[in-house]
Amino acid sequence: MKNLMKITSSLALIILVSGCSYKGDLLDPKKPKIDDTLEVVDSNSIRTIADINAIAFEWRKVDDSRVVGYHFYRANLEKDGTKLQLIDTIKNKYATHYVDTEVEPNTKYVYKISSATKSDIESRTTSDYVVSTLDVPEGVSFIQAISNLPRQIKIVWRPHTNERIAYYKIEKSSPQTPKWEKLAEVEGRLQAEYIDEDLKDNVVYNYRVIAYTFDDIATKPSEIVKAQTKALPNGTTQLNATNDKPRKIILNWQPSESSDVLKYNIYRSSSATGGFSLVKTVNAQTLNFEDFVNEDGKIYFYKVTTTDVDNLESSKEINAVMGSTLAKVNKPIITLAQIQGERAILNWQSADKRTVSYNVYKTIKDGFFDKKTIKITGIDALRYEDKDIVRGVEYSYAIQAVDEFGIASEKTAPTELVLPKLKELN
Repeated sequence: MKNLMKITSSLALIILVSGCSYKGDLLDPKKPKIDDTLEVVDSNSIRTIADINAIAFEWRKVDDSRVVGYHFYRANLEKDGTKLQLIDTIKNKYATHYVDTEVEPNTKYVYKISSATKSDIESRTTSDYVVSTLDVPEGVSFIQAISNLPRQIKIVWRPHTNERIAYYKIEKSSPQTPKWEKLAEVEGRLQAEYIDEDLKDNVVYNYRVIAYTFDDIATKPSEIVKAQTKALPNGTTQLNATNDKPRKIILNWQPSESSDVLKYNIYRSSSATGGFSLVKTVNAQTLNFEDFVNEDGKIYFYKVTTTDVDNLESSKEINAVMGSTLAKVNKPIITLAQIQGERAILNWQSADKRTVSYNVYKTIKDGFFDKKTIKITGIDALRYEDKDIVRGVEYSYAIQAVDEFGIASEKTAPTELVLPKLKELN
């Protein structure tokens, strides 16, 4: 490892020394003009240091006064065979270091060097010099993705052993998007954790980690690991809502099958298709709820969801259950309303089997503006006789049914009765 660090430092120094070079035309088809009398670079003096993406050269300078620099020729033995191309020219013959950075990892190259003059004439080249670049480092040796987290996945890996590693790139794919996409960069060789957040529920994701050196050389990708986000908790079952309770609706349900349920949320709406709002949250041990409603015959729709210890809530896309408070009893049917003798007689029929008693509303109208209503309660018969009437006074009667819970029906339409005044004798 220390030798590798020394190589990197040497390469950096060599790059600075070789800053006087310029790139030639790699596709220049011109055949070099050779002067056999020009001094040739000593092939035995050439030394190289190979890296992953660079090869550093060192050689002994030539003393020929006609020489002003050097030409570098190169061929990729795997792609080009031995077909050499001019890749660079160094314009100072006293420069004896050069770094070729246009190379690929784990590749074998052949080089030749010639002495260059001010014109287009050059010397014969050196013997073939074959050198191979280093392979990219292996990827991280261990990686793990942790499942069953709420809308997130944790990726951990073993820090890379290569001290040249500067950072990691985390890449992600999924069954829906199989193409790998860059997710994040984690700075520092010893950093070995990343948490991918804001994910979908109960979805599988694939991950891999690629380490990068300080000069942005990528290692091989790690193995691919996969993990799945936590599923939403199971909802309740067998939700029931009553429709026969006075001024309240009672809900009850069976518990969720999920083991980590923390609470239940009760939602209510006047419509089965939307507008639900949270009315109550109860703990996981509570499997019922009484919704007190100060209105008879009121209909509501309900949904009950579960929330687990990670604050994940089961789906609200479930069918609502209808419940209602006990409706008003049906009003009775008046069958007789007349004056008999000095009495007002009212007969009626029950229109609802829930009825246990009746209220009679007697309104006395004495004059155009003077009106008074009296309520007579607790009548358990189907007949009422009113002896407390006065001749010439207008009376009206309405009847109301009442059930065992005190829920009263609407009143019947008022029936007017008048006991005529007696005619005065002359």
